[in-house]
Amino acid sequence: MQPLWLSVVCCVSVFVVFVYTAAVPTSDTFVVAKADDGHTEKSEMNTEEEPNVPIKLTKMQVNSEVSLRYAHTAVVTYVRNPSRRSQQATFHVLLPETAFISGFVMTLDGKSYKAYVKEKEEAKKIYDDAVSQGTGAAHISAKARDSNHFTVSVNVEPNTEAVFNLTYEELLVRRNGVYNHAINLHPGALVPKMEVTVHIKESQKISLLRVPEVRTGNEIDATEKDAQNAKAVIKKSNNDKEATITFTPDLEEQNRLMAIYSDKIIESAKLPHEWYSEQNNEKTTGVLGQFVVQYDVVRPEKGDILVNDGYFVHFFSPEELKPLNKFVVFVLDTSSSMYGRKIEQLRTAMQTILADLRPTDYFSIVEFNSDVKVHNLSKTHKDEASPYEYSVIDYDINLDRASGGAIAEPVLASPDNIAKAQDIVSKFSAIGGTNIYEALDVAIDVINKAYEINKPDSSAAVNNSDAERIKALQPIIVFLSDGEASVGETNPKRILSHISEKNTGERRAAIYSLAFGHDADRGLLRKLSLRNGGFMRQIYEAADAALQLRHFYQQVSSPLLAHVKFVYPPNQVKAESVTRYVFDAIFAGSETVVAGKLEPDVLELAPHVTGFCAEDEDHYARKRYEVMNKVKVSEIKEYLPLERLWAYLSIKQLLDERDVREDHEDNKDEKSPEKRALAIALKYEFVTPLTSLVVVKPNATNAVDTVSADGPDTQKDYANGTGGTIDNEAFEESPLGAGKSIDI
Repeated sequence: MQPLWLSVVCCVSVFVVFVYTAAVPTSDTFVVAKADDGHTEKSEMNTEEEPNVPIKLTKMQVNSEVSLRYAHTAVVTYVRNPSRRSQQATFHVLLPETAFISGFVMTLDGKSYKAYVKEKEEAKKIYDDAVSQGTGAAHISAKARDSNHFTVSVNVEPNTEAVFNLTYEELLVRRNGVYNHAINLHPGALVPKMEVTVHIKESQKISLLRVPEVRTGNEIDATEKDAQNAKAVIKKSNNDKEATITFTPDLEEQNRLMAIYSDKIIESAKLPHEWYSEQNNEKTTGVLGQFVVQYDVVRPEKGDILVNDGYFVHFFSPEELKPLNKFVVFVLDTSSSMYGRKIEQLRTAMQTILADLRPTDYFSIVEFNSDVKVHNLSKTHKDEASPYEYSVIDYDINLDRASGGAIAEPVLASPDNIAKAQDIVSKFSAIGGTNIYEALDVAIDVINKAYEINKPDSSAAVNNSDAERIKALQPIIVFLSDGEASVGETNPKRILSHISEKNTGERRAAIYSLAFGHDADRGLLRKLSLRNGGFMRQIYEAADAALQLRHFYQQVSSPLLAHVKFVYPPNQVKAESVTRYVFDAIFAGSETVVAGKLEPDVLELAPHVTGFCAEDEDHYARKRYEVMNKVKVSEIKEYLPLERLWAYLSIKQLLDERDVREDHEDNKDEKSPEKRALAIALKYEFVTPLTSLVVVKPNATNAVDTVSADGPDTQKDYANGTGGTIDNEAFEESPLGAGKSIDI
């Protein structure tokens, strides 16, 4: 009998598509298919009276090679069908949202079949042809923060073994001083043999290495205060540039971790609006949690530049600099959708965030719902009944702006001003709609007016010392919202266009957006940040949301350099190949990465980094920062993942560039960001929003010629084949902005 998987296509597409297929079951196949009304229908055909011996998960191996911060992770699962008839096996992997799937091989009854990456339209046609022959698909959902879920099912023949091998790749991001490499362990059942191996190889010495206790996958990054994993074995090389971490939980340890994970999820489900819901409790079976390795490396003062085989990667993190003083405008949503726990968590988080401001920083608070208020902290007085109660004169756009009133000026982050602000925030209440446009428009006015006080004709009531200080501040907007624009201008395109046009010039403020909860307009917030030199982060509705807010703020609280530019000599580097090389700011605890291609026969690379840093003696003055470096180009070729790292980074940034453009008509141009990203993704076999993963039967005449994957190239992608699907909700959370799904 021909297995059902042979007529299957796995397709990862840019858009979430609900596909309804008519299943053609065999006498021993269990089929789950989508009916026309969108409900799941199950049909079970004739089966033998003799009960099946359950299919067994026999082994799971996770092997991650981290070379120069670039991680290549292979998840290999072995299952055996001891029964006398075919049974369905399911393979699922939770992978980081920043990762690209780079290959998939499944081995059935000793034969290996490889998946191929195709342009999505071509893959869709192959898929449609396969669907017309009749296939069924099962959908299994699971959720974890910052993760995407891939699931595939396949019929395993009697008394045979199936092996599924999924690989994905990612560039590890440095946050708050460490790289976090997280591996989700979600086997679905107890595994007699489980082994996780992480091998790290760096060009510089590893200065910090820790393995925290297995986490639920719904927690913020671990710190040095967290308990360490007693079961993890760490071996370091003599030169301290390599380390191998091994984790082999036996059945007892797996049971313990599953119980901990389940208890945490059940406890979380008792809270309103939790990331996990009650209906997902039963899906925690077989989930151990998230195995995390954290590390950092010694950093050369001028940066770490690696060159090999025609490519270069430039790692830069100037830790020796003192932070620039900043002017932070907190733009905070207090609309009615923030009612309850969210407004309480916002109040709690802001108490700590305000306290963390440096005494030499300046700040303003913009509160918005249907209306917008700029809290005027410079015009307050203490209530005689309580030394902690303040009366504040607010700037209300509906009154003051219309009559030409002056916007409240920023204030120094003195203990007194922080206490005033904390008192104001503690009284926030949720009411009204969401006026995103006016809130950001006013926030930019606040920044522009603050810098205009330096003009001779300015009437702003700020003394000369404040004027000189504000000139040197790094402007930052921290924008938090939990919903879509519902008041004032609600068209996302017009909001993006106006704010981006207004926020320009030397004093352009980077906008760092926080999407609080699932109802936030992630697409708008993401584009706002990308267009304005910042980034967007998701804040999940959970018990630790206040902690998440503070964790986010730590990432942008200490700017070290402003107006940073990486310059590479045109006779040494192919200009069109260089990834992003201009940055509004570089922050403490982060790392900036630039990659590109070398010109032929280049003997050395001499990059030049410029920017502005804090003056050593004067707290507020800035000085020009300049670093020049040289590195020899060796003729000896060694294996370094520089080319794939360049490809990964190029695709990510080209997709960002595509997504922030208002008009996508130029995407037909071969030089457009979309076409360039597609070409790189196809060449390096990355599954992206522009490409799809395709598996078809070997003898198909109208599809990819599937060949045996036995041999050295088996370190490739996915598994399991009657049907495959990626959890649509999780993939809508993709950092690339477009939802993705696998339809079978």
